[in-house]
Amino acid sequence: MLVYQDLISGDELLSDSFDYKELFNGALWEVEGKWVVKGALDVDALIGANASAEGGGEDEGVNDEAVKVVDIVDTFRLQEQPPFDKKGFMGYMKKYLKALTPMVPAERQEGFKKDIQEAAKFLVGKLGDFQ
Repeated sequence: MLVYQDLISGDELLSDSFDYKELFNGALWEVEGKWVVKGALDVDALIGANASAEGGGEDEGVNDEAVKVVDIVDTFRLQEQPPFDKKGFMGYMKKYLKALTPMVPAERQEGFKKDIQEAAKFLVGKLGDFQ
């Protein structure tokens, strides 16, 4: 399994177990997350036990709250960013790219700068669609 990491922080971002598309010559990855339910397993049903016959009560101290999460966010413990407006997003990207660009191999930097500018324009047009 391939795991992709952020070059700056080293945090895991994505693995090849998720379907993704490379956009703008790899400057951007597009991954579609899926809502999944986490928690609330009915152990009795899984093992074939009958809670009423076994003396199981209403609450035996088990936390059975189900939570809906986005699969890729949960898997890689990603942190949701606050909503950006265009100005805030471009400021964030400028700072991030200033740190990232020196880490790109020298022979790839010129193409990367062009591709990332196109990627940023693409993202600005979709800011309202992101969580």
